[in-house]
Amino acid sequence: MPLHDSTTESPLFATDSFPDAPPEGERWSSWDGAMHGPTPRPDWVITALGAVEEDLGVLKTGKEADVHLIRRWVPSLPAATATPARDSLLAAKRYRGSENRLFHRDGGYLEGRRVRKSRETRAMARRTEFGRAMIAGQWAAAEFDALGRLWELGLPVPYPVQLSETEMLMEFIGEGRTAAPRLVQTRPSADLLPQLFEEFRDVVLTLAEEGWAHGDLSPYNVLVHDERLVVIDWPQIVDVVGNPHGFEFLERDIRVMCEWFRRRGLDVDADLLFGDAAARAAGSSW
Repeated sequence: MPLHDSTTESPLFATDSFPDAPPEGERWSSWDGAMHGPTPRPDWVITALGAVEEDLGVLKTGKEADVHLIRRWVPSLPAATATPARDSLLAAKRYRGSENRLFHRDGGYLEGRRVRKSRETRAMARRTEFGRAMIAGQWAAAEFDALGRLWELGLPVPYPVQLSETEMLMEFIGEGRTAAPRLVQTRPSADLLPQLFEEFRDVVLTLAEEGWAHGDLSPYNVLVHDERLVVIDWPQIVDVVGNPHGFEFLERDIRVMCEWFRRRGLDVDADLLFGDAAARAAGSSW
């Protein structure tokens, strides 16, 4: 599936009309001009401006965004100047435009977030076309910023490679070109289940210490890769104290996940975990 419609008038595409098109792939690397993830970057992140990219297809479709699999690589050079080939796979999350995206859940999550200009605040509140575009941009920026901070905290999240408007490129979690399964799709062994719960517990408590809650945590947005959890889908991340519904979001995250573990036969106490997390969130500096 191409990154954009082949009729788009852009010098990034390999057509006869554009002699500066890349020798391989569909477009030159989109690294230049984008916001970049935290440093030090993982070794697999390709920053070369001579790199090219190709869309390998859709990994997931959703109400707020679609996720595509992107290959980024540096084309082979002539033998006289040859360097080892570099190649990586990325997940590209593309937030829907104002005409297609559903905003039925935005209100509760956006409380506590602010923009500086009153015109933008009013447009977002009224859900005008401009306001809806502002919200889409806020969600993309919120997820990118959150992933960067969570990565720095050492939490199990995909590394955020870059953000360009409403497209975010991040680490692809999977084997080969197959995405890692969601927790809801797995049947962990009796030995693995307690380990996965402790990983979930650590994520929730570390977030709470920072004053945050995922806001929409469930077995559908937690991946299992190499028998470890990786938490995805962070655009709605909630400031627990700043958002008037923050503690409700935190409690819901915990109860939904604990219920899944209980149904798999693990005796867990959602009330105890929520009490611990709420205390840490209330004592945070956020």
